[in-house]
Amino acid sequence: MFQVRIAVRGYELDLQGHVNQAVYLQYGEHARWQCFLAAGLSPEVLVGAGVGPVVLETTIRYLKELRAGDEVDVTCDFEWGTGKTFTVSQAYTRIDGTPVATVTGVAGLLDRQTRRLVPEPAEKLRALADNPTPLNL
Repeated sequence: MFQVRIAVRGYELDLQGHVNQAVYLQYGEHARWQCFLAAGLSPEVLVGAGVGPVVLETTIRYLKELRAGDEVDVTCDFEWGTGKTFTVSQAYTRIDGTPVATVTGVAGLLDRQTRRLVPEPAEKLRALADNPTPLNL
């Protein structure tokens, strides 16, 4: 399972002093892109192939607060099936081991010309990746 560590920045806090809810989505996006980069799938590679990942649905479950000075490990676990979509599960954990959130999402791979989802995105990404292992491929 792929993982990145992110330090909470002061400007990401809301009036209650914890990380704003929208920032959790940014942390998840950052982790997913780092996972893609670890697989050799830079934006240039994807654009050159005429495709790009798209998020179709996201669910966040908050478990504990993240506050200024915290560091959080964010995982990416890609689950592949058949068809045009796949699932990404992400766990957010403080470095002391405390779970703070889970994010699950449904995503796809968009054909940038037709603006339609690519059938069997796992196969397309596997073919483009230098190292498909971070994506569970």
